[in-house]
Amino acid sequence: MLLDGDEWQSKFRDFKSEAWRLETLSQYLVPQEAEEFAAFRNGARFQGPYEDSWTALIRRHSAAGGCVGRVHIVCRPLSDYLRFEFERYYRHQAPVGEDIRILDVTNRPNPLPDVQDFWMFDRSTVVLMHYEEDGRQISRELYEGDPAPFIEYQRIAVEASVPFLEYVRA
Repeated sequence: MLLDGDEWQSKFRDFKSEAWRLETLSQYLVPQEAEEFAAFRNGARFQGPYEDSWTALIRRHSAAGGCVGRVHIVCRPLSDYLRFEFERYYRHQAPVGEDIRILDVTNRPNPLPDVQDFWMFDRSTVVLMHYEEDGRQISRELYEGDPAPFIEYQRIAVEASVPFLEYVRA
């Protein structure tokens, strides 16, 4: 089943305890970010902290005892997009409560080499994220199988990663 619109948004609105993402790409081409990304590449830096619908979602679920988190698998040198994502999003989202972690595989094997991007909600609903090679999103697909492998991918990713703020300090 392909997810879009309100059906996709409801996953974030309705989860009970956890929304978690694995990010594996060094670039995501998101049309809504094109102008800001171009400005970043031309030297612009972003002021913060800021409040938007995503940080409000993080705060709302954190206040209710839930959690929003992700692990992004990276390799140095970081791509322009990753540097943009770190500055524009992660450095603002981590302090408000998103559990953002970095799994740097520069000098070690990737423990999840063939795992694609996905979101997992309440460790029961998995949405596979499909992308072109350049990072352009093709679709989102509700996974209809057993979520157990994705729970294990999450365990491995979290165990092998470090918190974002720790990663950028080092």
